[in-house]
Amino acid sequence: MPLRINNNILSITARHEIRRSFTRVNHHLERLSSGLRVNRAKDDAAGLVVSEGMRGELSGLNQNVRNAEQATNLLQVAEGSLQEVSNILLRMRELAMHSSSSTINDKNREAVAAEFNQLVSEIDRVAQTTTYNRQSLLTGFGNSVSTTLSTAVATSNTTGVVRVGLSAAQTGTFTFVDTASDSDLTLGNGTVTQTLNIGSLLDGATVAAGSSVIANFDRLGIQVTLAGANATGATGDYVDGDLNGQNLVVEEGVGGVFQVGPTASFVHRIEVSFADLRASGNELNLGRVSVASIGSARQALASIDRAITNVANERGKMGAVQNRLDVTIAYTENEIENIQASEASIRDADIAVEVTELSRGQILLQSSNAMLVQANAISVAALSLL
Repeated sequence: MPLRINNNILSITARHEIRRSFTRVNHHLERLSSGLRVNRAKDDAAGLVVSEGMRGELSGLNQNVRNAEQATNLLQVAEGSLQEVSNILLRMRELAMHSSSSTINDKNREAVAAEFNQLVSEIDRVAQTTTYNRQSLLTGFGNSVSTTLSTAVATSNTTGVVRVGLSAAQTGTFTFVDTASDSDLTLGNGTVTQTLNIGSLLDGATVAAGSSVIANFDRLGIQVTLAGANATGATGDYVDGDLNGQNLVVEEGVGGVFQVGPTASFVHRIEVSFADLRASGNELNLGRVSVASIGSARQALASIDRAITNVANERGKMGAVQNRLDVTIAYTENEIENIQASEASIRDADIAVEVTELSRGQILLQSSNAMLVQANAISVAALSLL
């Protein structure tokens, strides 16, 4: 082997190995210090792209869980107030029953009416003061049906439509197709259409006198209550074909949309709507109810019973949405767990592997240092020839 001093190849090779070992040791120390396998893009460019997308999704999903929990709290506030409204209505019914009896005279009824009127005012006050984050909940929350623009409602004296309920219905105009004598009722907005066969709900071609039926367009989120002749609260009755060409206009209201998914798609939102539940509103319609006379007290019973039913229905809707939110929270948390596991498999360092590689790198570094000393010693041997 030639003996050279200008270019000590063995020393250069040893230095090269020292540099490589030092780089590896630093790399593994960085991973052990941060706990991450991917600390910068060059560590795993493809893995970084995938994991960053997962991190963005996880961030959204965690916020979605919080949104759903807060939505549940909002609904509990509203439902708690309606519980008290239900109690008030039950007391009002007791007062109406009391005033309907001839065991008391008109002078006594003045005292009964005084309490009755105070309770009506209290229902209004409860509805107006039930808020969540400064949003009123019981005076109309979410989308609503315009009573003036909706011809099916505005002409209820001929269509027999006494109530329209919404459950996550889209805003816009919905038009009925109602051919006489075929028992089919179709409602659509040009994008989504649903046809119901309401023959089983009708008495021949009409709604039975004194009763009402509900046409539930569940795919649209719209429930239409149709009344028969002389039904409570109705000014007209429905006959098969009456709704042909009539429309419902759903207007956007305040609130009512809960974001429970990671994107802006409608499938990641839960929409709810509550009617105006003031005593003076159309839903309860107790503003003109009186128990000041035995006749008016007897008439009040039907109105109070209808109000009790409507409040119970609204509470049922709130409970159903709360159950849905519970399911949303459960499956979102499961999704978070699994996506987090996938993200961890890409980004997180395997500590056992990193410690092993660190030990290997440290040994190689020490060995390379020792060999560099030996390589330099060989060059020194050239002095012995001088």
